[in-house]
Amino acid sequence: MMEHLVRIAHHAVASGDDSIVTVGLGSCVAIAVHDVHAKVGGLAHVLLPDMLVGRSSDNRAKYASTAVPLLLADMRAIGAQGPFVAKIAGGARLFGDLLGGRANGMGPRNVDAVRAALAAAEVPIAAEDVGGESGRSVRFDVASGAMTVRTVRGGAHVL
Repeated sequence: MMEHLVRIAHHAVASGDDSIVTVGLGSCVAIAVHDVHAKVGGLAHVLLPDMLVGRSSDNRAKYASTAVPLLLADMRAIGAQGPFVAKIAGGARLFGDLLGGRANGMGPRNVDAVRAALAAAEVPIAAEDVGGESGRSVRFDVASGAMTVRTVRGGAHVL
């Protein structure tokens, strides 16, 4: 059993009894995609909705619009065939109404972009923990597809 740590704007795929972990989700969104039959999964820590918001396009895991196809391709490369299902977490507005404007709206924009990218790839969302004003950390168990979400204020729960 191995634990893979995913940093901001990165991704990982794994199989079997491995887990994939990411911490520090604020306005970012974690996308976990699972193939239950092959016991293959992938997780991306998405920073921005699309390349129009970012400065470069060389990191496909950075953007919701490109992270989903990247995850699916990498999962297929290690044996996944589908059907696929997703779970998502993050997209918080960490500063409540203090900042307002575009900077504080990035979380909801990221969530909308992740939902759109998954819909375009025909990957249904089985569960989500998005929005709010708390940061999150995620542990994705590849064998079962369980996603444990931890928040400072709300403890931990499994999606």
